Amino acid sequence: MTPDACVDVAVPLPLFRTFTYQLPPALASMAAIGKRVLVPFGNRRITGYLLGPAAPSDGVTPKPIIDILDQTPLFTADMVPFLRWAADYYIHPIGEVIAGALPNGLNLADQRMVSLAPAGETVFTEDLPPVQQAVMTMLQADPRPVSVRKLSKTLSRDIPLATLHTLEKKGWVSLEVKLKGGQTKHRTEILVCAGDPGGSLDGLTEKRRAIVEAVRTAGEVPLSALKPVAATAAAMVRDLETGGYVTIRERVVYRDPLGDAITPDQAPPLTDEQAACVETLGASLASGDFSTFLLEGVTGSGKTEVYLDLVDRTMASGRTALVLVPEIALITQTERRFRARFGEQVAVLHSGLSTGEKYDQWMRIARNEAPVVIGARSAIFAPLARVGLIVVDEEHDGSYKQDAGFRYNARDLASVRGRLENATVVLGSATPSLETAWNAETGKFRKVQLTRRVNRQALPETQVIDLNQFKDAPGMGRFITPPLIQAIDQTLKRGEQSLIFLNRRGYANWPVCNDCGEALRCEHCDITLTLHKSIHAYKCHMCGFTRSVKTCCATCGSSHIKALGLGTEKVAAALEAVFPHARIARMDQDTTVRKGELIRMLKALRNQTIDILVGTQMVAKGHDFPNITLVGILSADMALHIPDFRAGERTFQILAQVAGRAGRGARPGRVLMQTQLPEHFCIETATRQDFHAFYDQEARQRQVLEYPPYARILQFQITGKNSAHTAARARELGAYARAIQAADKSLAAVRIMGPIEAALVRVARYFRWQLLLKSTDVTALHRLARQVLFDPDKQLPVRAGVQVRLDVDPYTLM
Repeated sequence: MTPDACVDVAVPLPLFRTFTYQLPPALASMAAIGKRVLVPFGNRRITGYLLGPAAPSDGVTPKPIIDILDQTPLFTADMVPFLRWAADYYIHPIGEVIAGALPNGLNLADQRMVSLAPAGETVFTEDLPPVQQAVMTMLQADPRPVSVRKLSKTLSRDIPLATLHTLEKKGWVSLEVKLKGGQTKHRTEILVCAGDPGGSLDGLTEKRRAIVEAVRTAGEVPLSALKPVAATAAAMVRDLETGGYVTIRERVVYRDPLGDAITPDQAPPLTDEQAACVETLGASLASGDFSTFLLEGVTGSGKTEVYLDLVDRTMASGRTALVLVPEIALITQTERRFRARFGEQVAVLHSGLSTGEKYDQWMRIARNEAPVVIGARSAIFAPLARVGLIVVDEEHDGSYKQDAGFRYNARDLASVRGRLENATVVLGSATPSLETAWNAETGKFRKVQLTRRVNRQALPETQVIDLNQFKDAPGMGRFITPPLIQAIDQTLKRGEQSLIFLNRRGYANWPVCNDCGEALRCEHCDITLTLHKSIHAYKCHMCGFTRSVKTCCATCGSSHIKALGLGTEKVAAALEAVFPHARIARMDQDTTVRKGELIRMLKALRNQTIDILVGTQMVAKGHDFPNITLVGILSADMALHIPDFRAGERTFQILAQVAGRAGRGARPGRVLMQTQLPEHFCIETATRQDFHAFYDQEARQRQVLEYPPYARILQFQITGKNSAHTAARARELGAYARAIQAADKSLAAVRIMGPIEAALVRVARYFRWQLLLKSTDVTALHRLARQVLFDPDKQLPVRAGVQVRLDVDPYTLM
C-alpha cells in the first residue's frame, strides 16, 4: 500500500462501522489486507483489522496507525466481502465478527492497572466509604498490579474511575496504562546446524566432540535432542558456535493436535450411485461457477466417500476445500479418513483445540500449507485462498447455528461464501432441514441422491413399542421394556453391540420432596435440578448451579427426596444390574468433558471393547460402527413436547439419524423405538425413515403458520436481572416497533409478535422476554429491525442492567 494512504480498519468493539486511519511511510511496505494493526482509539490503543484502502475524509486528518502486528495476513482479501456480508445480514459489528472468527488471545489493548502505593500499606480502611474500603482491603491483601476489570470482577461490583482517582490523589494507589494481551503466539525451537565441515575437533572435550559429530551426521538437530548427549548441551552449543563448529538458528514449529499417525488408504471403487453423484458435482467443480447442491443420502450410503473424491478433484485443479461437520466427535472420525487419503495436507479447526493448537492450524491455512480444512461451524471463516469446494455434512444439525455473541448459521454462510468465491457448495444429509429441502424443491439448490447403502444392506427393521402398555410395569420396566431387554440379550449372545439412546443426561431429572411434593428447583433458573449420582449432587443443566445430594426440601425442610425421572446415568446403572457381565459405557456431556475422553471411547467402540453404549444425541451424528446391530430408543417422543416450531423436525431428524447407526456392517440391523405417541406422524415417518412423507406434512403446517422456510424470523431477546425492568423494556420495544411500522406503509408486510416471556422465563438469574418480527419480505424485515435498534430519535427510558440482543434466523424460540 502507498505511504500516507488512508486505510479502512475494523475494531473489535460493539460499533457498527469501520474507521479510517493513515498509513505512515515506515509501515507501508508491511501493510496488507488481513493483517492486525495497532491503532489509537480515543485515549487508548487497541487492535484493529486492516480491510483495504479508504477514501480520505474531507477536512479531517486521520490518526496514523501505530504498528503492523503480523507478518502473514490472518485472512485473505477475498474474505473481506464475505465478512462484510455476514456482519450486515446478521446485524452485528464487523470488528466483533472478525475477532470471533480468529483464534483467541491475539488482540492487544491498553488496560488500566491499579496497584498499592507504599503510602497505602498502613491505611486504616474501616473509616473509608464502602467502595474505597473494598478496594484498599483487597490491594493490601495482595499489592500486585491488577486490572480495573479484574478488580471489579473480584469485588463483584463496578469500581468507578472517580473512586480510583480519589485514592490516587491521596497517594494510596498507583494507576498506569499498559498494553496487554496477545498471549497467543507461534512456538519456536532452536536448531543446531553444522559449521565448518573441515574444522578439526582436536582440543574439544568428549561431550563437545559428540555434539559436533551428531550435528554433522544429521545436518541439523533440535537443541532439545542434544540433551541426552550432554545435560548442559545449551551452554556447550553456545561455546561451539563461537568457535565456528556449529551455527544456531530458530524455526517455527507447529503444535500437533492430530494425535496418532494414520495409515494411508486407497480410494475404493465407487458404487453406481456414488459415481453418478460425483459426475454431476464434479462437472460443477470443473466449470468454476458457483452452485449449491443438496446431497440427500440415506444413512450408510457413503456420502463421505463422495466428499473425498470431490476434494481430490478440487486439489487437482489447484483450489482448496473446506469440509464442515457439526460436532467435535465427528471431526475426529472425518479427520482420520481425510488424513488417510490426503496426509499432511489436512488442517483441523474446532473448539476442542488448545489456543496454541488452533493458532498453529490457522497459520498453516493462511500460509497455504494445508489446502484441506476439516472443522466445526467456526471453520467457515478459515483463511483459505482459491476456495473451490465447501461441504457441509449433516447440514440439518442445529450445531451449525451459533447461539451466543455473533449468532450466525455456518450452513447458510457456506452458500454465501461459495457464491462470493465461485465455489461448489454441497449440503449433505439423510434428513435435510426443511429450509434446504425447500430450496431444492423450488430450484434454488440442485439435488443429487444416494438411495441405497454402500454394502447393499437394507435399512434396519424398526419396531415401535407402545409405552402406554407398560405404564404399570414395576421398576425400570416402564422405561426399558421387556422386548428391549430381550433384544439386548440376544445381541450380546451374538457378540454384537447395542446402542441405547436417551437424549437426557444425569440420573433423575425430577427430584421431588416425598412429604410435600415440591420439586427441587435451581435457585437461578426456572427449571428443576437433575440428580447426578456420580458427583453426589443435584445440578442445573442451564447455569451449572449445584446442591449437595444431602440437601433438604426448600419448602418444608424434609430430607426425603424422591429421584423421579430418567437420565443416561440411571439407564446405564439399570442395564449393569440386568447384564452384569456386559461392558457398558455412557457417552454424554458428563463422561466426555475431559480432553481425549471422547476419542478414547470412540476407539473402544471401534475395537469392540464396549458391548452396550448408552448415550445422548452425541451418539446419533454420523458415526460408523459396523458391529452395532441393535438401536434402542427409550423415549422417541420426548422432544415433541418442547414448545418450539422446530420440535417435530428435530424429533424426526434425531430418530432417523440414531436409527441409522444400526446395521451398517455385514449383519442386518434392528431398531426398537419406544414411545407414548405411536401414531404421531413424526414417529410414523421416522419409523419408515421416510423423509419426503415427513416433509410434505410438516411443510404444510409451516406454510399455514408462516414459519421458515416460508417466512423469515428475527428475534429480539430482552434480558435483565430485574423482572419489572425487563418486562417494561420488552413492552416499550414492542410499542416502538409498532409505532415505526404504523408510520411507514412499506413495512406493513412485517408481522410483529409479542413481546412475551420466553418459554424458560429465568436462566442464570436473568429474566427473559422476546419480541418476534416475521415476514416473507426480507428487506422490510431487516429495515424494521435496524430502525428499532439504531433510530437516532428513539427515546426510551433508561433501564439499567437490561440488555437487548438480536438473533437473525433463530434456530429455536426457547
